[in-house]
Formats: sequence, C-alpha cells, structure tokens
Amino acid sequence: MDTVIEFGDDQTDEVRIETHLTDADEILTKNSFRIFYQTNNFFLPQIWEMIKEGVAINLRPEYQRRLRWTDVQKSKLIESLLLNIPVPPVFFYEAKAARYEVMDGQQRLNAIGDFFSGDYALSGLKVLEALNGLRYGKCSPRVKRTLDRATISVIVLLRESETERLQEAQSSITDIRRLIFDRLNTGGRQLNAQEIRNALNPGPLNNCIIECTRLRSFTNVFGIPPYMEESDDYYENPTRQKDPLYSGMRDCELVLRFVALRDLENIKGSMKSMLDRAMEKQLNEAEADLLVKDFCTRFEFLYDLFESKPFKIPARGDRKETLSAALYDASMVAMDRIWCKKDQVKSDRKGVKERLKSATENDDSYELIVGRKNTAESVRNRIDLLQKILLPSSQH
Repeated sequence: MDTVIEFGDDQTDEVRIETHLTDADEILTKNSFRIFYQTNNFFLPQIWEMIKEGVAINLRPEYQRRLRWTDVQKSKLIESLLLNIPVPPVFFYEAKAARYEVMDGQQRLNAIGDFFSGDYALSGLKVLEALNGLRYGKCSPRVKRTLDRATISVIVLLRESETERLQEAQSSITDIRRLIFDRLNTGGRQLNAQEIRNALNPGPLNNCIIECTRLRSFTNVFGIPPYMEESDDYYENPTRQKDPLYSGMRDCELVLRFVALRDLENIKGSMKSMLDRAMEKQLNEAEADLLVKDFCTRFEFLYDLFESKPFKIPARGDRKETLSAALYDASMVAMDRIWCKKDQVKSDRKGVKERLKSATENDDSYELIVGRKNTAESVRNRIDLLQKILLPSSQH
C-alpha cells in the first residue's frame, strides 16, 4: 500500500521578467539575453561510445527523473530510428569544457545505450513486428548497419550563455537555466519542481540529499522500499520505481525541506522559493558530509523518540492518523535547534507525546501543525511550536 503523506500548500513561483513595461521593443531591450548553442548530428555508435565511456556526457539517472521508459517505449524509439522517422533532438548543457549534462533527452539516450548494451529485447513493435524479442547482439548485419547509419540531433547550450546577464540583474543565471529547462520540458510527463531542481543542480548537495533518502529509518517512516542492493542497482529497482514518493523525487524534497528551513534567513517567500534557494547552495564535500550526519542523527533521534512512528498527526474526530510533511520538517528543524539538549527531550518522551496530542486537539494549533499554508510566517510559527512541544520553555 502506498504511503499517503500531506505536503501542505506549496505556493509556486515562476521566473519572471519585467512586466511593468508596455512597449514591446522596450521589453525586448530590457530583458533580452543571448543563448549560444550549436547543433551536431551523431551516429548511434558515437552516442553509445559516449554513454559507455561516461566522460563526455553525464547520464547519471539520479540527476533527472526516476521514472524510466518501459521496454516497449524504448523499443518504439529503436523502431523509429530503423524506419528513419525523425525523433526530437537531445539537449546538452556544457557544464565544463567538453563535459555535458543532459537537459532534455535522457530517456532517449538511455534507450539507445541500453539496447546497444543488450539490456532489453525489442517488444511491442507494430510496424517491424518480426523484430520483437530481438536483442542487439542477435540482430542481422542489415539491421545493425541501419542502426549504425541512424543519427540523433544534439543541441548543445554553450557556457558562453552564462556571460550574458539580464540587465539590472533581474534574473540569476540559475533562473535562466531553469527557464530554458522548463521550456524544453514540454513533451511526455512534465517534471515536477523537485525533479527540475535535481536536474539543474548536480553536485555535493544533491548527492548528499540522495544519500539521506537511503537511510533505513527514513524509508521505513515514509513507506519506501528499503535499499538492499548495491549502489549501482538503486535506480533499477522496479518495486521502488512504483512508489510515488520515490518516483516523483518527493523523498528528496523532504530532505531538502530540512536543509531549507534550518537556515532561518531562508524562511521567506513561498515554500517553493525556499526550496529553490536551498537547492542552489554550493557545498564542498566536507560540508555535504556534515549535512548527511546532521540529518541522519536528528532523524534517528525522532524515530526512536516516537518509537518508529514520528511525524504523525494523531486521529482527531472523524479524521484518521495522518503522516504529515509539515510536522516532519518542523520537528526536524526544531530538534536541530535544541540538539545540545537532546538528552532532556529523550528523558521526557511521555511529556512530548502528551504535548503534541494536546496541540492537535486545539483548533488553532492544529491548523498550524498540519500546514494548511506554507507561508514564511506559518513555517516559523510551526517550528517554534514544535520546539516548545519537544522542550518546554521551563526546561531551557
């Protein structure tokens, strides 16, 4: 059974340009920025070599969505290439000189790479039905030659684009990258906010967020199938891919909420803007390791404090007990603030539970705890309330 968790009201923000201008020419002048790109056509064997070497292009699955194409979807792409049917171009972003991140087209590249490596057999084909059940290694010479001559168009967004800033700093470079990525993300299943953050912000912070989601107590609380495999197999687990929290990267968003809200100065604007800013933080490896340690110790403490069932709103009237993201992040951040007094909290386990139950029975505090609104003020008030529940003022 899927775990149902309430995330509250995530108000959305969009990349904006100046809208008070009325003249079209003035708008273009004020807000213009240049995107530099080049277009290349690659033969499939070239694409396969780049994927196999893993040097020129970054195809790490965790950087983008976790939902992968089925074998039938992959097969249809191969069929299109065999029939010389045009397929959409792939978009790369030049992260470093001669090193590219896939902004759009990851699924297509994975489908090509997986077929050339023999990971799946063709299935579900309607036109070339005779090829169903065939793997690349068993293809006839003619089929292989046809694939070898097939090409994929690659559009590379160059680093020079980052030198062109909007006048008067109306948007950051990250805003521009997000805008481009959002415009590219027009086909198939739309990426959600966390998937876009994940795709646009690779690095130590992103890696440590993913590491935190693999904590056994974390997967237990949020009903995600535990990680029992070797790390290289994480992405391939079909059971985990069916979990809505995992497949939509909402588990990563939960960890990011802790990162975003433990920084008091970052609690401003909408929840989405708080998460966006937090995801753009540049951490080194040492800072990322410390963040993993902080997250895991706080989570494990609350997991033990509530006897493996933390972050649940007690049953109230005809409302059943509910797992709440708002209660989770407020509890985590509050515990982080009073970490030096964790022994006092632990010794008052019964009192903590009683105070939480009492707060949820009060209409005003109940509305605050369940996170009906994720305004900056309500987020701050919710954290303050949880801090008092965990450690009353008299014990400070």
